Amino acid sequence: MRKLIMARRSLLALAVAATAAATLTPVASASPHGLPEVITAKAQDLFPEGIAWDPLRRSFLVTSISEGTISVVRPDGRVRPFAAHPRMVQTFGVHVDAVRNRVLVAYGDMGSGRRSTPETTWKSSGVGIFSLSTGRLLHLVGLAVGPGRHAANDLAIDRAGNAYVTDPASDTLYRIDPQGRPAVLVRDPKLGATGIGMNGIVWHPEGFLLSTRYDTGALLRIPLDDPRRITEVRLDRPLAGGDGLDLRQDGTLAVVTNAFGGNGKVAVSVLEADRDWTAARAVHRVEPWADSQPTTIARTPHGSYVLDGRMGVWLEGQGKAESFTLRRL
Repeated sequence: MRKLIMARRSLLALAVAATAAATLTPVASASPHGLPEVITAKAQDLFPEGIAWDPLRRSFLVTSISEGTISVVRPDGRVRPFAAHPRMVQTFGVHVDAVRNRVLVAYGDMGSGRRSTPETTWKSSGVGIFSLSTGRLLHLVGLAVGPGRHAANDLAIDRAGNAYVTDPASDTLYRIDPQGRPAVLVRDPKLGATGIGMNGIVWHPEGFLLSTRYDTGALLRIPLDDPRRITEVRLDRPLAGGDGLDLRQDGTLAVVTNAFGGNGKVAVSVLEADRDWTAARAVHRVEPWADSQPTTIARTPHGSYVLDGRMGVWLEGQGKAESFTLRRL
């Protein structure tokens, strides 16, 4: 048993080191051949929406709007289960906190999951926290606070281990501390929408959050020392359909936009901003993106990868997909 524990600790130390290398090493210096440019993952009707890099397994973790699970995707496209819980009807954004040996996933029920019911639709909402090394559940944190609809969608993690969770169906932004205790960070009409509002989110080391408004294309700046002082970043063009975000090593922000909501564009944009992120402009834009249904993006030691989980196929009721795509930006 002692040898097993020591082996697990060694693996975790390697994972932490790999995460640090990915954070501190510019993407340009990473080997472009460490992962295939395009990974075609084979999985029947999984329909992933969120993606994260798993440094322990040197693979990806993806979620599922059909099954409400987390799966491992190997660089060769093989897929296997990682974690699940009966209360997670649909899973969305996922992030790895390798320093604390955790995987955090936002879950909800927008009524389109395989296990959706009237009792859970727009009511089940929260974050599942699992052990990175074993997949064992550590905490299941419910976040359906207040009246109206709720469905947690994405999250960001700061240096101290606090998680910040969006709920596009409501006007609420949550914080979960490293011990798994939830609190409302801020409630504000600027975050709410009749459809899908505040969506993707990242933590900036200067002490604020950046988040997209899916419906309007706004990019919001939320200072953590005064979360009620929400401002809109001035953009050269709106980010309608703004979904997943990646704050890159060089300080730019990659934004995935899609057209599930009607007025969005299928594109991946890279924004450059002033120091305080009061204004930003696109310095690189791929439109249309090579895959027609992208949702989000994850950074790896070998570049950032955009996920197309064929989500529109499931939402349109066609219900069949044998594969999905991870493509390097």
